[in-house]
Amino acid sequence: MDVLVKNKVDLYPREAVSVLIQIRQAIYDIADEYQLGNVEETLKWGQPSYLVKGGSTVRFDWNPDFPERCFVFFHCQTKLVETFREVYGDQLEYQGKRAIVLRIKAPFPSVQLTHCLSLALRYHSLKQLPLLGC
Repeated sequence: MDVLVKNKVDLYPREAVSVLIQIRQAIYDIADEYQLGNVEETLKWGQPSYLVKGGSTVRFDWNPDFPERCFVFFHCQTKLVETFREVYGDQLEYQGKRAIVLRIKAPFPSVQLTHCLSLALRYHSLKQLPLLGC
């Protein structure tokens, strides 16, 4: 793990770290499965951030103002969150056009979130397709 990302994640409560580690692992698994190349892991806007060539940046965070939630952020000028809403409706919780909200104590939506992350990491090859090819 990138040292700056590790330092940030070390500030999160244990329950949030568990959720965020699952998100991080999913990103690396997707990059490997789809042969997307190296994952760039860094801090952007003070949040752990992940990008592969041809993808759209995925960030995540925990905020003490919302201690029971973690957020997975996507570029708000893409069709990503709009597509997630269309495909998954109320199976996921959203924050505007920019994030999926994960409740720390709720079951982790592994299938849905992994699919959303895969769309983000392959965004530039899918953005011209209706519903990003879903």
